[in-house]
Amino acid sequence: MGQDQTKQQIEKGLHLYQSNQTEKALRVWMRVLEKSADPAGRFRVLGCLITAHAEMGRYKDMLKFAVVQIDTARELEDPDYLTESYLNLARSNEKLCEFQKTISYCKTCLNMQGTTVSLQLNGQVSLSMGNAFLGLSIFQKALECFEKALRYAHNNDDKMLECRVCCSLGNFYTQIKDYEKALFFPCKAAELVNDYGKGWSLKYRAMSQYHMAVAYRKLGRLADAMDCCEESMKIALQHGDRPLQALCLLCFADIHRSRRDVQLGLLKLHCLCETIYRTKGQQQELRDHVVKFHECVEEMELYCGMCGESIGEKNNQLQALPCSHFFHLKCLQTNGARGCPNCRRSSVKPGYV
Repeated sequence: MGQDQTKQQIEKGLHLYQSNQTEKALRVWMRVLEKSADPAGRFRVLGCLITAHAEMGRYKDMLKFAVVQIDTARELEDPDYLTESYLNLARSNEKLCEFQKTISYCKTCLNMQGTTVSLQLNGQVSLSMGNAFLGLSIFQKALECFEKALRYAHNNDDKMLECRVCCSLGNFYTQIKDYEKALFFPCKAAELVNDYGKGWSLKYRAMSQYHMAVAYRKLGRLADAMDCCEESMKIALQHGDRPLQALCLLCFADIHRSRRDVQLGLLKLHCLCETIYRTKGQQQELRDHVVKFHECVEEMELYCGMCGESIGEKNNQLQALPCSHFFHLKCLQTNGARGCPNCRRSSVKPGYV
């Protein structure tokens, strides 16, 4: 496969990948890798494979292709290619939580000064190093790296890099429990996506929405957290971004736990008040708390929408529908194809949110 054919096949793979036909794109790129005699083309297709496997959460494969890319860069004897390949090696180790190795490879990148690519990539190298320091809980060095990356982004008018750094800063401030700043930075990232992101991958929007969801949850703004997390999950599902899907599921669990903790407290309060007022014979107060108790039960959906019986009082098996509503398994099995009675969706296939 010659140079021109290699370029055409790489572009074909990119088109397939952007159309969410990931497996087809991977097959095209693997054929290029096997058949191309053009080292520069092989280097580029390895970069495509590294990015794709990173977004699918296949980090060991990502590392495997990064190692091959290093060998290809050495074959080309070009310092620009070598700098880029070391950055991909650093990112691969970052994803695998090999943070010391990430820092080491990032320092190698920064030491390769004087090349055009190294100057362009310094901001991305600083970002990856900052993420590694954050993974090691070395907060001061992490912040210094993020600030350095942000300066590179501003000096080079690199909005994509600025967006990524803002998301990492959101994660940083979440970990040190400064939740106002943890919200500010991903909100800034979301603004950048809205203003400049028409030609960007939707992953930037998904990334900013996820970090906003985490901050909103920490601040107790659970409705806002749910909206952002749902938006992020929707994009992650469309693009097969399994790592982000996993993060969103964890965030959903945290939101529901936070919401349920408050509501269970209210439920127990109304139940206790009902007992007290019933004992005292104060009928009006008793009726008020009975109504509020049942409102809590309705809101928390602590009943089976098919048979009407309470959920949790007996040791019955439960099942969730794709719409997230829970029912007795025996009720679902006898329901046929009539759909969810809570939201009237037609699908009754059990699954997860």
